[in-house]
Amino acid sequence: MPADMAALTADLAAESADLTAILAPLADAQWDLPTPAAGWAVRDQVSHLAYFDETAVVSAVDPERFSRDAAARMRLGDDFTESVAREHRADTPASLLAWLGRARADYLRVFAALAPATRLPWYGPPMSAASSVTARLMETWAHGQDVADALGVVRQPTARLRHVAHLGVATREFVFRLRGLPLPAVPVRVELAAPDGTVWSWGPPDAPDRVEADALDFCLLVTQRRHMSDVHVLARGDGAVTWLSIAQAFAGPPGPGRPPLAAGRRS
Repeated sequence: MPADMAALTADLAAESADLTAILAPLADAQWDLPTPAAGWAVRDQVSHLAYFDETAVVSAVDPERFSRDAAARMRLGDDFTESVAREHRADTPASLLAWLGRARADYLRVFAALAPATRLPWYGPPMSAASSVTARLMETWAHGQDVADALGVVRQPTARLRHVAHLGVATREFVFRLRGLPLPAVPVRVELAAPDGTVWSWGPPDAPDRVEADALDFCLLVTQRRHMSDVHVLARGDGAVTWLSIAQAFAGPPGPGRPPLAAGRRS
């Protein structure tokens, strides 16, 4: 996808506004509702987003400080993200909402001024500024889905799902490496039905392995917000089937995925 920072940051701002519209009317007690992420309430989803917005800004404006702080956090191993949640569980809902708004506004301001190819340190390999914005949008959408599920809110899919789907496809090689598995030699063609009725596609048109799905279902699967049995995703070919069973559009250790919501819906 073309790396247009103005368009990317505009889409991130729109995704942020949609999440804020869900969070702003909540009663304080609703911030403690459990989400589908085990052990995390609505408040933990918000502190997670705000924290990584803040650290992303530090990576851009003070990379040496970021690298020092990141090294200390990463020594916690699997407890890294949980430690962030614990540190902010006593924060009031109002302060969490304000923190998210402030951190996201700072992020948008700083990253809108960067060249798309600017390399920035991160937790693991460095990434480009454009990739960072795409990842923040994916994270906002995915954690926003956890919030929506906790509240029983049904969100309407938008064209911004293309960023999430793109990351889902782009991380295919990464997820095989993450699990110490060989990347299948056969390429995969991905065709997704977009919200506007068009088709988004990746990979060679004549690839023998294929994935066909509604864009929303594909995004729910690759962000590990739904089990394969709860989405309508058609995979043909061993390589495609294996990929979808381990897909994750986010960095970090292998995600545990989600248990099935209901039986009998496997595509």
